[in-house]
Amino acid sequence: MRYGSFHAMQEENSSVGRLRVTVNSSVQHRPIEDARVSISYMGNPSEIIEELVTNSAGETEELELPTPPLEYSLEPEQFFQPYSEYTIRVTAPDREPVEIDGTQVLPDELALQNVYMESGAQAPPEAVVIPPHTLYYEYPPKIPEAEIKPMEESGEIVLSRVVIPEFVVVHDGPPDDPNAENHYVRYRDYIKNVASSEIYATWPDDTIRANILAIMSFTLNRVYTEWYRNRGLQFTITSSTAYDHKWINGRNFFEKISEITDQVFPNYLSRPNVRQPILAQYCDGQRVQCPNAMSQWGSKYLGDRNYSTIDILRYYYGDDMYINTAEEVSGVPSSWPGSSLGIGASGGNVTKIQEQLNTIGEVYSNIKPIMITGIYEEATQQAVRQFQETFHLPVTGIVDYRTWYKIQEIYVAVTRIAELI
Repeated sequence: MRYGSFHAMQEENSSVGRLRVTVNSSVQHRPIEDARVSISYMGNPSEIIEELVTNSAGETEELELPTPPLEYSLEPEQFFQPYSEYTIRVTAPDREPVEIDGTQVLPDELALQNVYMESGAQAPPEAVVIPPHTLYYEYPPKIPEAEIKPMEESGEIVLSRVVIPEFVVVHDGPPDDPNAENHYVRYRDYIKNVASSEIYATWPDDTIRANILAIMSFTLNRVYTEWYRNRGLQFTITSSTAYDHKWINGRNFFEKISEITDQVFPNYLSRPNVRQPILAQYCDGQRVQCPNAMSQWGSKYLGDRNYSTIDILRYYYGDDMYINTAEEVSGVPSSWPGSSLGIGASGGNVTKIQEQLNTIGEVYSNIKPIMITGIYEEATQQAVRQFQETFHLPVTGIVDYRTWYKIQEIYVAVTRIAELI
């Protein structure tokens, strides 16, 4: 599946997926309009499938692309690769070109490829190579660890409460590799990257949610215990599957995984009378077996049988496993007020949203400026609708939980008020 012409691939494959490319500047993540995006099959990069141009939000239109049949991603031990791979080249005036090899597209799913461009003259393109998915390729298995770190060890636990970080520092290699690069990655983007690298977006929603919660809880245990920093290492977590999760620099996400992550990102797994997030370990359950940990393929089959998210988690981790919520989300100007904002609402939270939408509108021109009144009237509702449409949220005109945090995220990105951890 990695080689062959695009036309041959069209004949061999019976399904289609979708791809949308978003192009932003590396500094402040500002959208780049009129960037030229060419897409080709990875096995034949000289044969251009489509050339697209980004809009004012830095996005291309959605493009349908051939993929392998859906069933390839629904059963393990398939001989054929369950996703297609594409090469994406991006150019823009006064920007260094970027080339991404291996963008993965699954059948019936929307793949989201983010591209970040540096300022500078035209030069050889920056190359990003996305390696195979963990369920299709053999990576080192996880070294088992205790799910709860001993509280009595001096200096082991340095945080008094669970806080969702804005950034994690990812060491792109095993922890003892001094030459591996460290990357500052937004926490939510890290989770979306790992989940897109380790499970398939074609799986049932409750299965995806259970796996994302396990990934988040494991990550927050590393944050809470400062696991690597307490060993004199200047990072939060690694990209090694033997120690942590498979994180791939520059890889694409999938819309379904992105949406579910946005819905549950302040959550983690907890046991009674245990303060720290649980180090929730898992394995594929096929090539690697992991007693007392979650099987990824097994969780998929439970989802097929309509098991709920918590039932999947308790099936593997026990009946005393719970879904908890962090006390604080770091790096946002204002935490969720606890109820949605709509027509008739008033007060400080409405004022904040109006101010933030106006600031965002200075960068995303389709979000029109509004008066700062502290009253949620029709103009505010319309601005919220424009924001939701721009960032592919349900267009309701109501600031619900997901919209609130998306406004916070974009406001932080365009104003650079966030502080690195």
